[in-house]
Amino acid sequence: QVQFVESGGGLVQPGGSLTLSCAGSRSIFKLYTRAWYRQAPGQQRELVATLTSGGRTNYADSVKGRFTISRDNARNTVYLQLNNLKPEDTAVYYCNLDPSDPGYWGQGTQVIVSS
Repeated sequence: QVQFVESGGGLVQPGGSLTLSCAGSRSIFKLYTRAWYRQAPGQQRELVATLTSGGRTNYADSVKGRFTISRDNARNTVYLQLNNLKPEDTAVYYCNLDPSDPGYWGQGTQVIVSS
């Protein structure tokens, strides 16, 4: 199985924005619920956002109103737009399915929000 490949992370100041991308998706995954997860230092990996095949979204309360999950089926790519970033958003961000598939975890992309 090919692992998902996340990109777009980086160092950003509080209040800034980033767009994360998830490559390595197979076309069949457009039929599955897609998800972004994150893992902060010393914390368990948590579910951040989901997007169903029908276009319905759900977000963790901590990011609701600031993050947006989307997909481009033609490119087999899923995105996460992060706006108004806060220091507590600092984490490694991963994409996968919901429920997650243990064989699909990639390396993640690191987001650091700091002044």
